[in-house]
Amino acid sequence: MTQSHPRISKAVIPAAGLGTRFLPATKATPKEMLPVVDKPAIQYVVEEAVSAGLDDILMVTGRNKRPLEDHFDRNYELESALEKKGDARRLAKVQESSDLATMHYVRQGDPRGLGHAVLCAAPHVGNEPFAVLLGDDLIDPRDPLLQRMIEVQELYGGSVVALMEVAPEQVHLYGCAAVESTGDRDVVKVSGLVEKPEPADAPSNYAIIGRYVLDPAVFEVLRETEPGRGGEIQLTDALQLLAQDEKVGGPVHGVVFKGRRYDTGDRGDYLRAIVRLACEREDLGPDFRSWLRSYVTEEM
Repeated sequence: MTQSHPRISKAVIPAAGLGTRFLPATKATPKEMLPVVDKPAIQYVVEEAVSAGLDDILMVTGRNKRPLEDHFDRNYELESALEKKGDARRLAKVQESSDLATMHYVRQGDPRGLGHAVLCAAPHVGNEPFAVLLGDDLIDPRDPLLQRMIEVQELYGGSVVALMEVAPEQVHLYGCAAVESTGDRDVVKVSGLVEKPEPADAPSNYAIIGRYVLDPAVFEVLRETEPGRGGEIQLTDALQLLAQDEKVGGPVHGVVFKGRRYDTGDRGDYLRAIVRLACEREDLGPDFRSWLRSYVTEEM
């Protein structure tokens, strides 16, 4: 039976990480601003939120993250120069990022984990459900994962996580979910969560990827959550409590995603993401694929 819930309009994007895996490139440049073809990675994430109907975006930032704010702000000097040149195409691209959504920013301060970053959003979010999008996962716009998660949250209430099946030897890299089937083929009920388990201890090979739709009850749980693995406040631990005790703010459901996901949190996967996206671009793809075939043939 369909329940009535407030319309979700707010998205939270944690962006306070140091990006140490990409040093020295990220010494002075936030990892979220590293280009994926010709747009910074963070812009893909904001565009995804906007496509799902979320027009109020809060970024949780830290030191040296000012370029994020500048990117989503107006640059009148650059816009004026492009306008004088009559370069309407590039002018539109420059203005696109500043016209996407209403942007807000808050500093995390101490980097105390994803759970703490989400908790920093509490004053802005208030008492309504909201989405969390992690910048390391880019979801192809042809696969509307976030829209589906919002639909599931509106149907069942509580919180919703995005899940992908991974190889058993990879489960230690993710939070993993114990699940039960529902009447929907792509939806499962989450009965438990474990953060980065050893393969022998994993409840399944369903791994949580970087998309969440959360009930505001998660804030009170996070306030009471003790630091876990790595001395950080883990969002997974809070969701585990919500899954176990639905009276607190549950239930927790998962949307099983089988679409196209680009992982930009690892150097190798970042490069593969650029190649895949460039190959699929109408303006770049034909020439780039031709060169890539020649290059691979020469190297074999």
